[in-house]
Amino acid sequence: MWCHRLSHLQSKLQNLLRGGVTYWTFQQPSFKSLFPLAIQWHHTASKSLNCNWQQHEDHFELQYANTVMRFDYVWLRDHCRSASCYNSKTHQRSLDTASVDLCIKPKTIRLDETTLFFTWPDGHVTKYDLDWLVRNSYEGQKQKVIQPRILWNAEIYQQAQVPSVDFQSFLETNEGLKNFLQNFLLYGIAFVENVPPTQEHTEKLAERISLIRETIYGRMWYFTSDFSRGDTAYTKLALDRHTDTTYFQEPCGIQVFHCLKHEGTGGRTLLVDGFYAAEQVLQKAPEEFELLTKVPLKHEYIENVGEYLSSPDVHLGYKQLVPDVLNQVTVPYDVVHRWYTAHRTLTIELRRPENEFWVKLKPGRVLFIDNWRVVHGRESFTGYRQLCGCYLTRDDVLNTARLLGLQA
Repeated sequence: MWCHRLSHLQSKLQNLLRGGVTYWTFQQPSFKSLFPLAIQWHHTASKSLNCNWQQHEDHFELQYANTVMRFDYVWLRDHCRSASCYNSKTHQRSLDTASVDLCIKPKTIRLDETTLFFTWPDGHVTKYDLDWLVRNSYEGQKQKVIQPRILWNAEIYQQAQVPSVDFQSFLETNEGLKNFLQNFLLYGIAFVENVPPTQEHTEKLAERISLIRETIYGRMWYFTSDFSRGDTAYTKLALDRHTDTTYFQEPCGIQVFHCLKHEGTGGRTLLVDGFYAAEQVLQKAPEEFELLTKVPLKHEYIENVGEYLSSPDVHLGYKQLVPDVLNQVTVPYDVVHRWYTAHRTLTIELRRPENEFWVKLKPGRVLFIDNWRVVHGRESFTGYRQLCGCYLTRDDVLNTARLLGLQA
Protein backbone atom coordinates (compact mmCIF):
# COMPACT_ATOMS: atom_id res chain seq x y z
CA MET A 1 0.00 0.00 0.00
CA TRP A 2 2.80 2.40 0.94
CA CYS A 3 4.64 1.58 -2.29
CA HIS A 4 1.49 2.32 -4.23
CA ARG A 5 1.20 5.73 -2.53
CA LEU A 6 4.84 6.48 -3.25
CA SER A 7 4.42 5.55 -6.89
CA HIS A 8 1.35 7.76 -7.11
CA LEU A 9 3.21 10.72 -5.57
CA GLN A 10 6.18 10.28 -7.88
CA SER A 11 3.85 10.25 -10.88
CA LYS A 12 2.18 13.45 -9.69
CA LEU A 13 5.53 15.16 -9.13
CA GLN A 14 6.77 14.17 -12.59
CA ASN A 15 3.65 15.63 -14.16
CA LEU A 16 4.20 18.84 -12.21
CA LEU A 17 7.83 19.13 -13.32
CA ARG A 18 6.82 18.53 -16.93
CA GLY A 19 4.31 21.33 -16.69
CA GLY A 20 1.37 18.97 -16.94
CA VAL A 21 -0.11 20.28 -13.67
CA THR A 22 -0.07 23.98 -12.93
CA TYR A 23 -1.44 23.83 -9.40
CA TRP A 24 -1.41 20.78 -7.19
CA THR A 25 -1.76 20.51 -3.41
CA PHE A 26 0.11 17.67 -1.78
CA GLN A 27 -2.20 15.88 0.65
CA GLN A 28 0.15 13.23 2.04
CA PRO A 29 1.44 14.15 5.54
CA SER A 30 4.72 12.34 4.91
CA PHE A 31 5.45 14.00 1.56
CA LYS A 32 8.09 16.45 2.82
CA SER A 33 10.05 13.67 4.41
CA LEU A 34 9.89 11.66 1.20
CA PHE A 35 10.77 14.57 -1.11
CA PRO A 36 12.63 17.30 0.83
CA LEU A 37 13.44 19.24 -2.38
CA ALA A 38 9.85 19.45 -3.61
CA ILE A 39 9.05 22.62 -5.54
CA GLN A 40 6.47 24.92 -3.98
CA TRP A 41 4.52 27.88 -5.28
CA HIS A 42 5.10 31.24 -3.59
CA HIS A 43 2.11 33.56 -3.42
CA THR A 44 1.87 37.30 -2.93
CA ALA A 45 0.12 38.59 0.13
CA SER A 46 -1.93 41.04 -1.93
CA LYS A 47 -4.81 39.40 -3.73
CA SER A 48 -5.09 42.34 -6.12
CA LEU A 49 -1.57 41.70 -7.42
CA ASN A 50 -2.33 38.06 -8.27
CA CYS A 51 1.30 37.00 -8.62
CA ASN A 52 2.71 33.51 -8.01
CA TRP A 53 6.21 32.27 -8.65
CA GLN A 54 8.14 29.04 -8.45
CA GLN A 55 11.86 28.26 -8.41
CA HIS A 56 12.72 25.26 -10.57
CA GLU A 57 16.07 23.54 -10.86
CA ASP A 58 16.92 25.16 -14.20
CA HIS A 59 14.49 28.06 -14.58
CA PHE A 60 12.24 30.54 -12.83
CA GLU A 61 8.48 30.38 -13.40
CA LEU A 62 6.25 33.40 -12.88
CA GLN A 63 2.46 33.76 -13.06
CA TYR A 64 1.47 37.39 -13.40
CA ALA A 65 -0.84 39.54 -15.54
CA ASN A 66 -2.72 36.43 -16.71
CA THR A 67 0.51 35.09 -18.20
CA VAL A 68 2.67 32.10 -17.27
CA MET A 69 6.30 32.98 -18.00
CA ARG A 70 9.51 30.99 -17.76
CA PHE A 71 12.97 32.55 -17.48
CA ASP A 72 16.36 30.90 -17.79
CA TYR A 73 18.64 31.75 -14.87
CA VAL A 74 21.53 32.74 -17.16
CA TRP A 75 19.18 35.15 -18.96
CA LEU A 76 18.07 36.65 -15.64
CA ARG A 77 21.67 37.22 -14.53
CA ASP A 78 22.76 38.51 -17.96
CA HIS A 79 19.97 41.10 -18.16
CA CYS A 80 20.63 42.62 -14.76
CA ARG A 81 20.06 46.39 -14.83
CA SER A 82 22.22 47.26 -11.81
CA ALA A 83 24.80 50.04 -12.16
CA SER A 84 27.68 47.55 -12.38
CA CYS A 85 26.00 45.50 -15.12
CA TYR A 86 24.22 48.07 -17.28
CA ASN A 87 24.97 51.63 -18.33
CA SER A 88 21.64 53.45 -18.13
CA LYS A 89 23.05 56.51 -19.92
CA THR A 90 24.23 54.67 -23.02
CA HIS A 91 21.64 51.87 -22.71
CA GLN A 92 24.41 49.32 -23.18
CA ARG A 93 25.37 46.23 -21.22
CA SER A 94 28.49 46.48 -19.05
CA LEU A 95 28.39 42.86 -17.91
CA ASP A 96 30.41 40.42 -20.00
CA THR A 97 27.87 37.79 -21.05
CA ALA A 98 30.64 35.21 -21.45
CA SER A 99 31.52 35.64 -17.76
CA VAL A 100 28.15 34.36 -16.52
CA ASP A 101 28.27 30.80 -15.17
CA LEU A 102 26.09 28.67 -17.47
CA CYS A 103 25.00 26.66 -14.44
CA ILE A 104 24.15 29.68 -12.32
CA LYS A 105 21.15 29.56 -9.97
CA PRO A 106 19.96 32.19 -7.48
CA LYS A 107 20.55 31.56 -3.78
CA THR A 108 17.38 33.37 -2.80
CA ILE A 109 14.39 34.97 -4.49
CA ARG A 110 11.99 37.40 -2.85
CA LEU A 111 9.17 39.66 -3.96
CA ASP A 112 8.69 43.15 -2.52
CA GLU A 113 5.53 44.86 -3.80
CA THR A 114 6.00 44.61 -7.60
CA THR A 115 9.75 43.97 -7.65
CA LEU A 116 11.51 40.60 -7.69
CA PHE A 117 14.96 40.35 -6.09
CA PHE A 118 17.39 37.60 -7.13
CA THR A 119 20.47 37.08 -4.95
CA TRP A 120 23.21 35.17 -6.80
CA PRO A 121 25.92 32.89 -5.32
CA ASP A 122 28.50 35.74 -5.33
CA GLY A 123 26.12 37.99 -3.37
CA HIS A 124 25.18 40.22 -6.33
CA VAL A 125 21.50 41.25 -6.31
CA THR A 126 19.42 41.65 -9.47
CA LYS A 127 16.01 43.24 -9.30
CA TYR A 128 13.24 43.16 -11.90
CA ASP A 129 9.93 44.95 -12.08
CA LEU A 130 7.13 42.47 -12.79
CA ASP A 131 5.81 44.48 -15.74
CA TRP A 132 9.32 44.62 -17.25
CA LEU A 133 9.48 40.85 -17.14
CA VAL A 134 6.12 40.60 -18.90
CA ARG A 135 7.27 42.98 -21.64
CA ASN A 136 10.50 41.06 -22.17
CA SER A 137 9.34 37.46 -21.79
CA TYR A 138 8.73 35.10 -24.68
CA GLU A 139 5.26 34.28 -23.39
CA GLY A 140 4.37 37.93 -22.87
CA GLN A 141 5.59 39.02 -26.28
CA LYS A 142 4.01 36.21 -28.31
CA GLN A 143 0.59 37.43 -27.15
CA LYS A 144 1.42 40.89 -28.46
CA VAL A 145 1.31 41.80 -32.13
CA ILE A 146 4.64 43.46 -32.89
CA GLN A 147 3.36 45.19 -36.02
CA PRO A 148 -0.38 44.95 -36.68
CA ARG A 149 -1.25 44.23 -40.30
CA ILE A 150 -4.45 43.92 -42.27
CA LEU A 151 -4.07 41.45 -45.12
CA TRP A 152 -6.18 42.48 -48.09
CA ASN A 153 -7.48 41.74 -51.52
CA ALA A 154 -9.08 44.39 -53.73
CA GLU A 155 -12.49 44.16 -52.07
CA ILE A 156 -11.12 44.32 -48.52
CA TYR A 157 -8.99 47.36 -49.31
CA GLN A 158 -11.74 49.22 -51.14
CA GLN A 159 -14.30 48.55 -48.41
CA ALA A 160 -11.85 49.83 -45.78
CA GLN A 161 -11.95 53.25 -47.48
CA VAL A 162 -8.45 54.03 -46.28
CA PRO A 163 -8.07 57.82 -46.32
CA SER A 164 -5.20 59.61 -48.02
CA VAL A 165 -3.25 62.27 -46.14
CA ASP A 166 -2.96 65.85 -47.34
CA PHE A 167 0.49 67.09 -48.33
CA GLN A 168 0.54 69.99 -45.87
CA SER A 169 -0.77 67.86 -43.01
CA PHE A 170 1.90 65.27 -43.79
CA LEU A 171 4.69 67.83 -43.73
CA GLU A 172 3.57 70.12 -40.92
CA THR A 173 1.74 67.99 -38.32
CA ASN A 174 2.63 64.87 -36.39
CA GLU A 175 -1.02 63.85 -36.53
CA GLY A 176 -1.02 63.79 -40.33
CA LEU A 177 2.28 61.92 -40.43
CA LYS A 178 1.08 59.42 -37.83
CA ASN A 179 -2.15 58.75 -39.74
CA PHE A 180 -0.14 58.15 -42.90
CA LEU A 181 2.28 55.76 -41.19
CA GLN A 182 -0.57 53.89 -39.49
CA ASN A 183 -2.15 53.25 -42.89
CA PHE A 184 1.19 52.25 -44.35
CA LEU A 185 1.97 49.78 -41.57
CA LEU A 186 -1.49 48.21 -41.73
CA TYR A 187 -1.82 47.83 -45.49
CA GLY A 188 1.69 48.15 -46.93
CA ILE A 189 0.60 51.06 -49.16
CA ALA A 190 -0.38 54.67 -48.45
CA PHE A 191 -1.14 57.81 -50.44
CA VAL A 192 -0.41 61.51 -50.01
CA GLU A 193 -2.60 63.95 -51.96
CA ASN A 194 -2.18 67.51 -53.24
CA VAL A 195 1.57 67.27 -53.69
CA PRO A 196 2.96 69.85 -56.16
CA PRO A 197 3.94 67.79 -59.24
CA THR A 198 7.68 68.36 -59.11
CA GLN A 199 10.64 66.21 -58.27
CA GLU A 200 11.71 68.70 -55.59
CA HIS A 201 8.42 68.49 -53.70
CA THR A 202 8.41 64.69 -53.99
CA GLU A 203 11.90 64.64 -52.49
CA LYS A 204 10.79 66.92 -49.66
CA LEU A 205 7.88 64.60 -48.97
CA ALA A 206 10.09 61.51 -48.81
CA GLU A 207 12.64 63.17 -46.52
CA ARG A 208 9.92 63.81 -43.94
CA ILE A 209 10.02 60.15 -42.88
CA SER A 210 13.35 58.73 -44.01
CA LEU A 211 16.75 59.15 -45.53
CA ILE A 212 16.57 58.61 -49.27
CA ARG A 213 18.52 55.54 -50.27
CA GLU A 214 20.94 56.11 -53.11
CA THR A 215 21.20 53.16 -55.50
CA ILE A 216 22.50 52.41 -58.98
CA TYR A 217 19.53 54.43 -60.22
CA GLY A 218 20.66 57.52 -58.32
CA ARG A 219 19.10 59.24 -55.34
CA MET A 220 15.87 60.56 -56.87
CA TRP A 221 15.03 58.88 -60.13
CA TYR A 222 13.17 60.57 -62.95
CA PHE A 223 12.33 59.01 -66.27
CA THR A 224 10.15 58.85 -69.33
CA SER A 225 9.93 56.06 -71.88
CA ASP A 226 13.40 55.23 -73.14
CA PHE A 227 13.65 52.20 -75.43
CA SER A 228 17.43 52.47 -75.47
CA ARG A 229 17.54 51.26 -71.87
CA GLY A 230 17.72 47.51 -71.31
CA ASP A 231 14.86 47.50 -68.80
CA THR A 232 11.14 46.94 -69.43
CA ALA A 233 10.37 49.59 -66.80
CA TYR A 234 11.62 52.27 -69.22
CA THR A 235 9.24 51.19 -72.00
CA LYS A 236 5.50 51.65 -72.51
CA LEU A 237 4.94 47.91 -72.17
CA ALA A 238 2.99 46.28 -69.35
CA LEU A 239 4.97 45.20 -66.31
CA ASP A 240 3.97 42.03 -64.47
CA ARG A 241 3.71 42.11 -60.66
CA HIS A 242 7.06 42.09 -58.90
CA THR A 243 9.13 43.55 -56.09
CA ASP A 244 12.08 45.82 -56.83
CA THR A 245 15.81 45.33 -56.31
CA THR A 246 15.67 41.64 -55.44
CA TYR A 247 19.18 41.53 -56.91
CA PHE A 248 20.48 43.71 -54.03
CA GLN A 249 22.02 42.19 -50.92
CA GLU A 250 19.35 44.14 -49.03
CA PRO A 251 16.38 44.93 -51.29
CA CYS A 252 15.01 48.43 -50.86
CA GLY A 253 12.36 48.65 -48.17
CA ILE A 254 9.99 51.37 -49.36
CA GLN A 255 9.35 52.71 -52.85
CA VAL A 256 7.89 56.12 -53.71
CA PHE A 257 6.04 56.83 -56.98
CA HIS A 258 4.81 60.18 -58.30
CA CYS A 259 3.42 60.55 -61.82
CA LEU A 260 4.25 64.15 -62.79
CA LYS A 261 2.60 64.13 -66.21
CA HIS A 262 0.78 61.74 -68.52
CA GLU A 263 -0.61 62.78 -71.89
CA GLY A 264 -2.14 59.52 -73.06
CA THR A 265 -4.11 56.46 -71.99
CA GLY A 266 -3.51 53.42 -69.81
CA GLY A 267 -0.62 53.14 -67.38
CA ARG A 268 -2.61 52.16 -64.30
CA THR A 269 -0.55 50.81 -61.40
CA LEU A 270 -1.25 47.29 -60.16
CA LEU A 271 -0.92 46.50 -56.44
CA VAL A 272 -1.26 43.08 -54.81
CA ASP A 273 -0.75 42.30 -51.13
CA GLY A 274 1.96 39.63 -51.24
CA PHE A 275 1.30 38.71 -47.61
CA TYR A 276 -2.36 38.02 -48.40
CA ALA A 277 -1.33 35.80 -51.33
CA ALA A 278 1.29 34.04 -49.19
CA GLU A 279 -1.31 33.42 -46.48
CA GLN A 280 -3.54 31.73 -49.07
CA VAL A 281 -0.64 29.47 -50.08
CA LEU A 282 0.05 28.67 -46.42
CA GLN A 283 -3.57 27.64 -45.87
CA LYS A 284 -3.93 25.64 -49.08
CA ALA A 285 -0.46 24.17 -49.53
CA PRO A 286 1.66 24.52 -46.36
CA GLU A 287 4.48 22.32 -47.67
CA GLU A 288 4.84 24.50 -50.75
CA PHE A 289 4.81 27.62 -48.59
CA GLU A 290 7.60 26.13 -46.49
CA LEU A 291 9.64 25.34 -49.59
CA LEU A 292 9.29 28.89 -50.96
CA THR A 293 10.58 30.34 -47.68
CA LYS A 294 13.69 28.16 -47.70
CA VAL A 295 14.96 28.00 -51.28
CA PRO A 296 17.24 30.96 -52.11
CA LEU A 297 17.16 32.24 -55.69
CA LYS A 298 19.84 34.13 -57.54
CA HIS A 299 18.54 37.33 -59.16
CA GLU A 300 20.38 39.66 -61.49
CA TYR A 301 20.05 43.03 -63.17
CA ILE A 302 22.15 43.44 -66.28
CA GLU A 303 22.33 46.75 -68.09
CA ASN A 304 25.24 48.36 -69.90
CA VAL A 305 25.37 51.98 -68.80
CA GLY A 306 28.78 53.43 -69.57
CA GLU A 307 31.25 51.05 -67.95
CA TYR A 308 28.77 49.74 -65.37
CA LEU A 309 27.40 46.22 -65.39
CA SER A 310 25.47 44.96 -62.40
CA SER A 311 26.23 41.62 -60.77
CA PRO A 312 23.83 38.93 -59.54
CA ASP A 313 23.01 38.24 -55.91
CA VAL A 314 21.30 35.40 -54.06
CA HIS A 315 18.08 36.35 -52.32
CA LEU A 316 14.59 35.20 -51.41
CA GLY A 317 12.04 37.26 -53.32
CA TYR A 318 9.39 37.40 -56.03
CA LYS A 319 10.73 38.69 -59.33
CA GLN A 320 8.91 37.21 -62.31
CA LEU A 321 10.81 39.45 -64.71
CA VAL A 322 14.50 38.95 -64.05
CA PRO A 323 15.40 35.71 -62.27
CA ASP A 324 18.84 34.42 -63.09
CA VAL A 325 19.39 30.83 -64.18
CA LEU A 326 17.69 28.49 -61.70
CA ASN A 327 20.81 26.40 -61.29
CA GLN A 328 21.76 23.64 -58.94
CA VAL A 329 24.22 25.82 -57.08
CA THR A 330 21.31 27.07 -54.98
CA VAL A 331 18.60 24.53 -55.86
CA PRO A 332 19.45 20.80 -56.01
CA TYR A 333 17.95 18.61 -58.71
CA ASP A 334 15.42 16.84 -56.49
CA VAL A 335 14.00 20.19 -55.33
CA VAL A 336 13.74 21.96 -58.71
CA HIS A 337 10.39 20.51 -59.83
CA ARG A 338 8.84 20.93 -56.41
CA TRP A 339 9.99 24.55 -56.43
CA TYR A 340 8.34 25.18 -59.80
CA THR A 341 5.11 23.67 -58.47
CA ALA A 342 5.24 25.89 -55.38
CA HIS A 343 6.11 28.95 -57.44
CA ARG A 344 3.12 28.24 -59.68
CA THR A 345 0.84 28.06 -56.65
CA LEU A 346 2.07 31.44 -55.41
CA THR A 347 1.82 32.99 -58.89
CA ILE A 348 -1.79 31.81 -59.24
CA GLU A 349 -2.65 33.57 -55.97
CA LEU A 350 -0.83 36.75 -56.98
CA ARG A 351 -2.66 36.78 -60.34
CA ARG A 352 -6.17 36.19 -59.07
CA PRO A 353 -8.28 39.12 -60.37
CA GLU A 354 -9.94 39.52 -56.97
CA ASN A 355 -6.51 40.16 -55.41
CA GLU A 356 -5.59 42.92 -57.87
CA PHE A 357 -6.03 46.54 -56.84
CA TRP A 358 -5.64 48.93 -59.76
CA VAL A 359 -5.03 52.64 -59.26
CA LYS A 360 -4.37 55.44 -61.71
CA LEU A 361 -1.44 57.57 -60.58
CA LYS A 362 -1.87 61.23 -61.43
CA PRO A 363 0.02 64.45 -60.76
CA GLY A 364 -0.30 65.42 -57.09
CA ARG A 365 -0.91 61.90 -55.78
CA VAL A 366 2.16 60.15 -54.34
CA LEU A 367 2.16 56.42 -53.61
CA PHE A 368 4.35 54.74 -50.97
CA ILE A 369 4.79 50.94 -51.28
CA ASP A 370 6.23 48.44 -48.81
CA ASN A 371 8.59 46.69 -51.22
CA TRP A 372 9.01 43.75 -48.84
CA ARG A 373 5.28 43.07 -48.82
CA VAL A 374 3.29 44.50 -51.73
CA VAL A 375 4.07 43.54 -55.33
CA HIS A 376 3.42 46.13 -58.00
CA GLY A 377 3.06 46.23 -61.76
CA ARG A 378 1.79 48.46 -64.57
CA GLU A 379 -0.50 48.18 -67.56
CA SER A 380 0.76 49.35 -70.92
CA PHE A 381 0.20 52.98 -71.86
CA THR A 382 0.30 55.43 -74.71
CA GLY A 383 1.56 58.96 -74.94
CA TYR A 384 4.10 60.94 -72.97
CA ARG A 385 4.55 59.98 -69.31
CA GLN A 386 6.88 61.45 -66.68
CA LEU A 387 7.50 59.62 -63.41
CA CYS A 388 9.75 60.36 -60.46
CA GLY A 389 10.40 58.62 -57.18
CA CYS A 390 12.96 57.10 -54.87
CA TYR A 391 13.70 54.33 -52.41
CA LEU A 392 13.61 54.84 -48.65
CA THR A 393 15.49 53.03 -45.90
CA ARG A 394 13.18 50.70 -44.01
CA ASP A 395 14.83 51.31 -40.64
CA ASP A 396 14.20 55.06 -40.80
CA VAL A 397 10.53 54.70 -41.71
CA LEU A 398 9.90 52.22 -38.90
CA ASN A 399 11.86 54.37 -36.45
CA THR A 400 9.74 57.40 -37.35
CA ALA A 401 6.63 55.34 -36.70
CA ARG A 402 7.92 54.22 -33.28
CA LEU A 403 8.76 57.80 -32.30
CA LEU A 404 5.11 58.66 -32.97
CA GLY A 405 3.93 55.85 -30.68
CA LEU A 406 3.07 53.25 -33.32
CA GLN A 407 3.94 49.56 -33.15
CA ALA A 408 6.47 48.91 -35.87
